[in-house]
Amino acid sequence: MTGLTGRFHQRQHIREQSMTTLSDPPKGGFRLSMLINDTRYRSYTFQFIALIALIAAFGYLGSNLVANLKAAGLNISYRFLGEPAGYDINQRLIEYTSQSTHLRAAMVGALNTLLVAVVACFFATIIGVIVGVLRLSKNWLVNKLMGVYVEIFRNVPVLIWILIIMAVFVAVLPQPREFRGDDATASMVLGSFAFTGRGFYFPKPVFGAGSMIVVLTFIASLVGIWGYRRYAKQQLFDHGRMVSTLWPSIGLFFVPTILMFFIMGQPITLDYPALKGFNFQGGIYARNSFIALTFALSIYTAAFIAENVRAGILAISTGQTEAAASLGLRPGRIMNLVILPQALRVIIPPLISQYLNITKNSSLAIAVGYMDITGTLGGITLNQTGRAIETVLLLMAFYLIISLSISAVMNVYNNSVKLKER
Repeated sequence: MTGLTGRFHQRQHIREQSMTTLSDPPKGGFRLSMLINDTRYRSYTFQFIALIALIAAFGYLGSNLVANLKAAGLNISYRFLGEPAGYDINQRLIEYTSQSTHLRAAMVGALNTLLVAVVACFFATIIGVIVGVLRLSKNWLVNKLMGVYVEIFRNVPVLIWILIIMAVFVAVLPQPREFRGDDATASMVLGSFAFTGRGFYFPKPVFGAGSMIVVLTFIASLVGIWGYRRYAKQQLFDHGRMVSTLWPSIGLFFVPTILMFFIMGQPITLDYPALKGFNFQGGIYARNSFIALTFALSIYTAAFIAENVRAGILAISTGQTEAAASLGLRPGRIMNLVILPQALRVIIPPLISQYLNITKNSSLAIAVGYMDITGTLGGITLNQTGRAIETVLLLMAFYLIISLSISAVMNVYNNSVKLKER
C-alpha cells in the first residue's frame, strides 16, 4: 500500500512539472531581438526611441537658431539684466528706483504677478464655493440669481470685465480732492479707509519691539484651531461624540493673541492714511489698477469654480444626505462632514486648472497699467534692450515654474483627500 502511494505521488509530481514546463515561457538569456519581440521590453524600446527623436528635434532647432543668430550678427546674452532699467514702476513690494537693474525690475514685476495671483485665487475660491452651494438652494430667487451670475461672468471675456471694472472705479469713486475741507463730498470709511478713483488706502501695521512674539502667538493659535478641529472630527468619527468647535475656535483665534499683545506692551500700531496736499499719505496704498485686476479675475474665475463645486456636490448620492439626516445631523454639519469631504475628490482636479488660469490671465494687467512681469520684463525691458528671445524665454520659464509649483502643491492636497482603499 505504501508503494502504491509513493508511485502515485511520483506520477503527480511528474505531471505538475510537465504542466509548468508547458505553461511557463522558456527562461533563456537576454537577446537584442527581445527588445522588439518581447512584450516586457517593447514599450521601453519605443519610449527610448521617441525620447531620442525628441532630443534630436530640439537639438536641431536649437542649433538652427544659434546658426541663424550668428549669421545675423546676434547672440543670446543676459548681460542686459545687470544694466540700469531707466524706468519707474508705479506699484512695488520691494525697493526700486529708475537706476535699479533690469533684473530688479523683473523681480518687482514677478512679485506683482504673484500678489495678484495669490489674492485672486483666495477670493475666487471663497466666492466660488459660496455661489456653488447657493446654486443648489431650494429658494427659487437665490438659485436663479446665482445662475444669472455664473452665466453672465463666465460668458464674457475676462479682459472686458477688467476694463469695465477699471472704468467704473475711475468714473464712480471720488477723487482725493473731494475729501478736502468742510464742503467735502466724500469721507473716509470708519475714519481709516479711503476708496478713491486713484486707489484704495488702508491702515498700515507698524511692528515694534516684541511684535514678533505676538505674530508667533497668532500663528500658534491658527495651528491650535486646526489641531482642535481635527480632534473634534476624530472624536465624531471614532466615538460618535459631538464636540463643539465654533466658540473654542473663536476663543483660540482672539484670546491668546490679544493677551500677548497687551502683555508685550502693544508693540503693533497702525499708520492711518491722511489727506496731505493733493493726495493721501501714509497707510497701505493699493492702486486702482491692482484692485480692478484682482477683483475682475476673482469674480470671473469664481463663476467657473462655482460650477465645479456644484458638480462635485451633485456627484454625491442623495442617499448620503438622507442617511446623515436620519442620524440627526443638522444641514450644516451634513454639508461639512459628509458632502464636501466627498465632493472635494471631484472639485480639486478642475480647481487646479482654475488657479492656473488666474495666474496666466494676470498677464492682462498691462491693459489697466498694472506693471506685472509681462509689463516690465516682457514690455519695457524688451523694447529698451531689443532682447526679444531672452526676455520671452525668461517669461516662459517664470510662468512654467509658477504653474508647475501650483500643480505640485494642489496635487499633494488632492492625494490627501482622494479615496483610500483599506
